[in-house]
Amino acid sequence: MERGVSRRRVAATMGTVTAAAVAGAVLPGGQADAGVTEQEFRAEPGKGRLPRPNVLVILGDDLGWADLSSYGSTHIRTPNLDRLAREGLRFTDAYSAAAVCSPTRFALYTGRYPGRLRGGLEEPISRPHELVGIPPAHPTLASLLKAGGYATAMFGKWHCGFLPWYSPIKSGWDVFFGNLSGAVDYYSKISSTGVDLYEGEVPAESLDYYTDTIADRAADFVRRDHDRPWLLNLNFTAPHWPWEAPGDRKVSAEITARIKAGDTQALSHRDGGSLETYRKMVESLDSAIGRVLAALRAGGRERDTIVLFSSDNGGERWSYQWPLSGGKGGLNEGGIRVPNIVRWPAAIRPGQVSRVPVVTHDWTATILEAAGVQPSPDHPLDGHSLIPYLLKGARPPRRELFWRTRSARALRRGDWKYLRTAGGEALYDLAGDQREQADHGRRDPALLAELRTRWEEIDKTLLPYPS
Repeated sequence: MERGVSRRRVAATMGTVTAAAVAGAVLPGGQADAGVTEQEFRAEPGKGRLPRPNVLVILGDDLGWADLSSYGSTHIRTPNLDRLAREGLRFTDAYSAAAVCSPTRFALYTGRYPGRLRGGLEEPISRPHELVGIPPAHPTLASLLKAGGYATAMFGKWHCGFLPWYSPIKSGWDVFFGNLSGAVDYYSKISSTGVDLYEGEVPAESLDYYTDTIADRAADFVRRDHDRPWLLNLNFTAPHWPWEAPGDRKVSAEITARIKAGDTQALSHRDGGSLETYRKMVESLDSAIGRVLAALRAGGRERDTIVLFSSDNGGERWSYQWPLSGGKGGLNEGGIRVPNIVRWPAAIRPGQVSRVPVVTHDWTATILEAAGVQPSPDHPLDGHSLIPYLLKGARPPRRELFWRTRSARALRRGDWKYLRTAGGEALYDLAGDQREQADHGRRDPALLAELRTRWEEIDKTLLPYPS
């Protein structure tokens, strides 16, 4: 048995699934119960029983691991995402590639560690700068699928660089409507850099509630008559600050006026919000997603569409994270463990719950393989395709998951997690201690050293943080 994997368990496990969790077969780490075998999939890629799938990737923004009813929330109702979980596969041990917005998006779009690009070192990108963004020449999920015959669109938050150097249009998306920065006021669309809403690369205007606006755009895209498969990235800003629920126009007007007056702290809204406002924001997000999924169903495209839902990092100040510790910005579980659901009716049986650890850039590799598109040999992926696992016939990838910030580092192998923060190093057994309270470092210093060394080996292959 591999060193560092608990003798009590072969595969990663999450502990008790809450009573509010979606019912279904819990898969501790062996094989997903698929609708087709991997051999059938590979025998007829893109034709016959499994046509090349459409791909709908939905990102929530700063959504906490337990903010959905299907993940344990007792006060937020998310019937549409709960239904998606019942109809697909829900992961309990899914992770974002980083603890903040921009680096995770870099990982999703490139399939690589954020630290492979200069822009991925920003945590997050906050101001226009020529050096920080996804270079237009770098392959992305969109550009690779586009070259493979896919139509591509993005609605919502980009946050991977500013014009005139960077944009979704420059990186492979045919259609874009959304914001370039990390956050905007939900009604005025103002950000720290001014009004931030674009149609393609041209400034646009909309004064409706942003969650609804981009969902309506996405639903319209889904309803179109497409003569080829498509990729749609739907990137909500909800439930990211400012704390504005549908109808909170007075709050919006106050924040907008403060930003225009030069208040640099207005948008982060540290003097506002409440649990009730947050509940409304998440439930509005769920309702908006429901409308997009309904359009998919009405158009008869549900069976042959991969729908992937996740968050870009852990939750912020109003999120429900229990039993995890920490939150956005840190490498404790609460900062990087996220809700993650995948549904593909043509290939994956419904009602499953998996405890296999997965990370953002795994989905890039998975989507490319599902579409029959090869990654660029000049930019090898760091993610591992889950197709062999999802379509039955293989165990999940055996590897370490890696994270870093300027001040912290983390690595997960099996159930074990190595964590170093300003307070020192620690070793946690996540199978029985997902709250990260029992430090095993003194009990097993050899394993601690082994995981530290492995972290350093991966780190040496990445760009260093600028001084």
